[in-house]
Amino acid sequence: MPTPSLDSLLGQSGMNRRSLLRVAGLSAGAIAAAPLLAACTGSDSGSSGSGGTGTVTFGSNGSDEVPKAAYEALMKSAKDAVKLDVKINTVAHNDFQNNINNYLKGSPDDVFTWFAGYRMKSYAKQGLVADIDDVWEKAGSNFSEAFKTASTGDDGKKYFVPLYNYPWGWFYRPSVWKEKGYTEPKTWDELIALAKKMKTDGLNPIAFADKDGWPAFGTFDYLNMRINGYQFHVDLMAHKGSWEDAKVKQVFTTWKEIFPYQSADSLGRTWQEAAQTVVTKKSGMYLLGSFVGQQWPEGDTDIDFFPFPEIDSNVGADAIEAPIDGFMLSKKGGENESARKLMEYLATGKAEDIYLKTDHNDVAAANDADTSGYNALQKKAAEIIGASKNISQFLDRDAEPAFANNAALPAFQQFIKDGNVDAVTKSLEAQAKQIYGS
Repeated sequence: MPTPSLDSLLGQSGMNRRSLLRVAGLSAGAIAAAPLLAACTGSDSGSSGSGGTGTVTFGSNGSDEVPKAAYEALMKSAKDAVKLDVKINTVAHNDFQNNINNYLKGSPDDVFTWFAGYRMKSYAKQGLVADIDDVWEKAGSNFSEAFKTASTGDDGKKYFVPLYNYPWGWFYRPSVWKEKGYTEPKTWDELIALAKKMKTDGLNPIAFADKDGWPAFGTFDYLNMRINGYQFHVDLMAHKGSWEDAKVKQVFTTWKEIFPYQSADSLGRTWQEAAQTVVTKKSGMYLLGSFVGQQWPEGDTDIDFFPFPEIDSNVGADAIEAPIDGFMLSKKGGENESARKLMEYLATGKAEDIYLKTDHNDVAAANDADTSGYNALQKKAAEIIGASKNISQFLDRDAEPAFANNAALPAFQQFIKDGNVDAVTKSLEAQAKQIYGS
């Protein structure tokens, strides 16, 4: 295929999840190459129809089958609910993340999918997105204080509308566990004992995949929170502590205890492929977000999860990884009144209900969302999130974007290869000093 220009590619794509932004700090050649991947791997455009009173473009990272259908249903509903025509630009999930910086500086869509946390604040600080204080004046009462805080930039303005959040936990097939007589572990020692038993029984104990780099962050986040506590973790993400601290080295040392039970080919496997080993009953459990349920066949309810177990009784297990996904308004979109009207609609329980009717793996953010139709997984997720004392957003959202993507991602992958604790912590601290400027 002919090689399109960078600007034309960014304009076509609207940009696309669950991966990381490698863009900050990349070479010029790498930046030029990244959008080419987005253009050649299936950028998809669609429209909710014609005849509305306003037109809005929507950049979506929901390229997997389930979220793609859910976003299509949601944006189609906007035509009937608020008389808007929404043109959807769907881009492969990882490509969206990899190109987000150039996308926002180029020709972005009016509204786009993004996440709460440091990364949301970073683009607000750079002036690449529009504030939506006017939207929050109308919709603010529909969200808890926690969601309000997560949607606020460093300048005190609102930039984000939450759609849902979801817990990270250990997912498994209850039928397999019942057959084998397994029980949910409450402590790290019990988890190790369970993994050993699974291996003896001929199962791959822990499904694990890190081809895209971001999945390993979840393991580190939980280990750090369970060993050193939530506050230490968020301080480390802000580089208020050293990656060469003995406490951080203990995290990596503890992680190595489950290396023998993790999938051996993890760096060559996507999270979807790893999930399929649980679905097909080849692996015993998988630490991932509840979006993993998208990989279960439609109507298959043989899925459950347990929280990350306690490691230190003095620290406990009251912190949870439960990232918030939602929507932001680009700088260009801020000048489109129809786009602001769409953001107001997206902040309603009605809109979230429509999304979750298709994607049953998440928990609604709006207070007026209808939870009566939640499946067992959603009910458990909501209960565990609600009972948690502290909620983290995920390493690539809680940390400086350039650090998460250009330092942590390759360093973690190297650690998975060689298990060298001193090397990984030394590398991370050296790069953190450069990136955070201290």
